[in-house]
Amino acid sequence: MVETTDSIDLDSTEDASQFLTFKLSGEELAVPIMQVKEIIEYDELTNVPMVPEFIAGAINLRGSVVPVVNLAIKFGLEPCEITRRTCVIIMEIDIDGEHSVMGMLVDKVLQVIDIADENIDPAPSFGAQIRTDFIRGMAKLEDRFIIILAINKVLSVEEIAVVGNINDDGSSEVTVD
Repeated sequence: MVETTDSIDLDSTEDASQFLTFKLSGEELAVPIMQVKEIIEYDELTNVPMVPEFIAGAINLRGSVVPVVNLAIKFGLEPCEITRRTCVIIMEIDIDGEHSVMGMLVDKVLQVIDIADENIDPAPSFGAQIRTDFIRGMAKLEDRFIIILAINKVLSVEEIAVVGNINDDGSSEVTVD
């Protein structure tokens, strides 16, 4: 049984099985609510030169520069069409001990749902439009499946380094070997 939550309490400690669901290129995806810092309305992004194509730009979030990843481009899906429902999900990620904050550009945020561990199957070996190493599992709900992202695996260590080199002035430091 899936329960929905009307309000999003990002400070709750009882949300180990809570997920934020959203739409991306027609797919319903989810991320663990514990990694979500906040959800903001889409506004113009600052263009950042010399970064990979999937970096949509950067935003100023209360004085901090936060890079925004276009997940659709990263996953090889149809890019997001910017509408009034387009959002940026601000996420905390931790890769190999590197703590970082990034934004994810999504078509629209849906809801927060509780998903029991027994309703989550391992990532499929075929059939998903998203690389299986980006998928934590597939949530089986009454009438649909939801792809749960392994958000810490979406960016490689090298890509995290590029994201981390986006400066407070919106420029990027790129080192060439």
